[in-house]
Amino acid sequence: MKRLCKLIADYMGLLVLLSAALALWQPEVFSHVKPTIINPMLGVIMFGMGLTLKLDDFRVVFSRPRDVATGCLAQFTVMPLLAWVLARLFALDEALTVGVVLVGCSPGGTASNVITYLAKGDVALSVGMTATSTLLAPVATPLLVWLLAGKTVEVNVLGMLQSILWVVIIPIVVGLAVKRLWPRQAERSTAYLPALSSIVICTIVAIIIAANAQKLLTGGLVIMLVVILHNLCGLGLGYAIGRLSGMNSAKRRTVSIEVGMQNSGLASSLATLHFASYPLATVPGAVFSVWHNLSGAFVAHLYTKKTMPNV
Repeated sequence: MKRLCKLIADYMGLLVLLSAALALWQPEVFSHVKPTIINPMLGVIMFGMGLTLKLDDFRVVFSRPRDVATGCLAQFTVMPLLAWVLARLFALDEALTVGVVLVGCSPGGTASNVITYLAKGDVALSVGMTATSTLLAPVATPLLVWLLAGKTVEVNVLGMLQSILWVVIIPIVVGLAVKRLWPRQAERSTAYLPALSSIVICTIVAIIIAANAQKLLTGGLVIMLVVILHNLCGLGLGYAIGRLSGMNSAKRRTVSIEVGMQNSGLASSLATLHFASYPLATVPGAVFSVWHNLSGAFVAHLYTKKTMPNV
């Protein structure tokens, strides 16, 4: 069983790609699954991560706030500016420009915590960065969207805080509590957690694609290329910033993933709520939701390869 779980974790990227292809080809297979189940599924993964963490992991984050500040500053500068540059470079129309900028100006997503975990990064730092960027988003996101796209947008502050509380914080706290109460059982489960996380991510990707299959097919190759470049440049620049800041390997991986992976679900929601006159504004967020899970899976595999001990 452990060998099977290791195979699943090692080939998560391929499994995610196959799940995405199936959902795009036959979306009706997943049509009965509502996207609202995604947050609880992420919560299950966060609970599993809580089983692998110690309270000392979080004390390290708060004792070295420079790392969190560096990552969040990179998040709200690199991705918004990349979005603006790519929209101009590819001469996107107003609707798609708004969508791409919304993705770039969004905070880090909870999926980044999962990918950091699989990439053997600093999970506590990842959670700290996601929480901090989410708390900053009610001010940072509308301001950046207005500056870069000339549009105003309201952010549901309470909704975002509730989201991170229920999807990230509470499951991790429960996992920490279970580990403290039943340490032996928690230790035994850790060998199976990466495989469980991989399967859940595959399912999430399939649900997202199935729900947005028509938009993805009509969005065109140009927006897909823009989204891919946005994400890959974010991953690369995030890693470079971590390296220039003198961070160790685990922290560099974390900053790379946190910067490159956005809360694209929030971007799509904001586009739907506040830019109804631009239906295509939701497309970049939908494409990003799919792509960053694919790229995240491959990056996690790359970062954990034994042939790259010093990345």
